[in-house]
Amino acid sequence: MTLQNKLSQGDFVVLAEINTPKGVDISDLVTNVRHLKSRIDAVVIPGMDNGVMHMSALAGGAIIRQQGMEPMIHIYGRDRNRMALQGDMLAAHILGVNNLLVVQGEAISHGDHQNAKPVDDLNELELLIMLNTLQRGTDLAGFELKGKPEFFTGCQVQPIRNDDHLEIEFQSAGEKVEAGAQYIMVPPVFDIDGYVQILNKFKSLNVPVIATVYMLKNVGMARYISINDPASKLSEATITRIRKSKDRETECINIAGEMIKELQSQVQGVKISASGWEDRLPAILDCAGL
Repeated sequence: MTLQNKLSQGDFVVLAEINTPKGVDISDLVTNVRHLKSRIDAVVIPGMDNGVMHMSALAGGAIIRQQGMEPMIHIYGRDRNRMALQGDMLAAHILGVNNLLVVQGEAISHGDHQNAKPVDDLNELELLIMLNTLQRGTDLAGFELKGKPEFFTGCQVQPIRNDDHLEIEFQSAGEKVEAGAQYIMVPPVFDIDGYVQILNKFKSLNVPVIATVYMLKNVGMARYISINDPASKLSEATITRIRKSKDRETECINIAGEMIKELQSQVQGVKISASGWEDRLPAILDCAGL
């Protein structure tokens, strides 16, 4: 059963985020994916995440499909104009990469090619309109396509800073749903009690909500997130729990697994992000009982 069918039926889905390599050696990617086979519903492939050059997400999606698993790739307008984006999406359909997540690409200044020129021809809302246009059988110039692609498309919510920002993101998500977004991906959740209002807000848009579970690696990372991203709602109790543990790595795995368990009654799916520690994903799934 496809990811789209499972979400349509109300099933709880599990996604895992894995980056493509910075190079052509795909051995780690393939190994990590094989260890997740039959345990997750799809592999999410970011597109040059954080503005760092990697093998394209489209190639990564094709590799995931070759491994007998369902891919989901990021699509954004930072690096390509509307012609290139449409061509890539037609290619994605042919390659069996039909799950798309429309995101806001990180600024080039945060990446490793700071002299690169951003394109930003289409914003997130315009990308959703583009995808709907392609699925109706025409391109953005109004010319008829020879064969219509099919996609399962979602949108992403930015980290919520405060109540006013929540309202802005909610209105934006509503516009994206009207433009064709079929599911919503929300930012990393570190504290269910502090995040339930946000989750309920987006669930009111009546499309599946998928929460991100981000694996903390150590006390330093947890402290950095809590200070620099107050929207994360990462509590002092979580930081203390990691600091006092005799095996901090295992504790971080346990925290991620426990978060997944708690989220099963709150949202319709989770995306697990291990940020370079993808070999720990099976342990997180074990802890979550998945």
